[in-house]
Amino acid sequence: MQAAVTVTPARIPELLLGLATVRPVFIWGAPGIGKSSLVRAFAESLGLECVSLLGTQLAPEDLIGVPQIRDGRSVFCPPEAIARDEPYCLFLDELNAATPDVQKAFYSLILDRRIGSYELPKGSIVIGAGNRATDNALARPIASALVNRLTHVHLEASAKDWLTWAGSNGIHAWIVDHLIDRPDHLWSKPPKTEEPFSTPRSWHMLSDALHSFGRDLDEETLRVLAHGTLTPAHAQAFCGYVKIVRSRFGIEAILKGDARWPNRPEDRDLLFYLADSFRGRLIKELPASKDHMSANGRQTAYRAKSLLVQLAEISVEVAQTVIASDNDGNPVLPSWFLVEAARDMPRLVEARR
Repeated sequence: MQAAVTVTPARIPELLLGLATVRPVFIWGAPGIGKSSLVRAFAESLGLECVSLLGTQLAPEDLIGVPQIRDGRSVFCPPEAIARDEPYCLFLDELNAATPDVQKAFYSLILDRRIGSYELPKGSIVIGAGNRATDNALARPIASALVNRLTHVHLEASAKDWLTWAGSNGIHAWIVDHLIDRPDHLWSKPPKTEEPFSTPRSWHMLSDALHSFGRDLDEETLRVLAHGTLTPAHAQAFCGYVKIVRSRFGIEAILKGDARWPNRPEDRDLLFYLADSFRGRLIKELPASKDHMSANGRQTAYRAKSLLVQLAEISVEVAQTVIASDNDGNPVLPSWFLVEAARDMPRLVEARR
């Protein structure tokens, strides 16, 4: 089924409150964008237990029950999961992945709110959900008779809504901060091949894994986790982001001499970030004049020039960004430091011309 109008997760509670309380609703959406969790949260908000039936795991008799003989007559007894005395939310998950016979068994339950002689308690609600055939997911055509028994709502992923939820539900800070910068990485279209792809659910899975490994998580393990849950391009970008996050503390080690500039080709983005942090530190700590410079100031200047030489040995281009002028062409570092840098490293000056 194609979506004429889509809604974000933030709209679902309001729509279900007005629709599901009077008529059955079917929520369409791509895998992993939160259909099931939204339904469960809505049921909880109404104080109703949510009973989920998975369409792919049902047979017709799982709904209509098995016959028993009472007073010489056969009576179908619906299963205990459905036949309840108190009102509840009946969630028919992956309804359109069920076989045609199972879908037919849902007809009376959806339209008349009954199975055989059993009728859903007053106040109960019925909600279905499923993926679309265009999502490369298991989906069977729904008969027009069943389509016409449901109000259809098409759900789309929303980075804004998910980040609002993530902020109060323990999602790892690396993931929240990264998706604030790259909200377009929250979801990607399911691929035609068998490979991981990014969804709110897969980011949640990655968050759980990051929490599980904790501070001992090494770079190689991070790559395994990210590429095992996300679209390949998104996994690579996230791993690069984590390198940058960790480097915020790494710049301190470089300034103290406990670590050196990264010089692997795959660390070029990290090197640019560290150089920018180094530039910011020099802007903050180098005095405007050498006159009456303190011992700490002289030590900082000497260390800065030494680090700049080391950086230039790896990449003149990256080192040039440290001493570059602002967008208006005005120097941001003290002139005396630039003069000394030009004297000690003439190729940096040549690169600026």
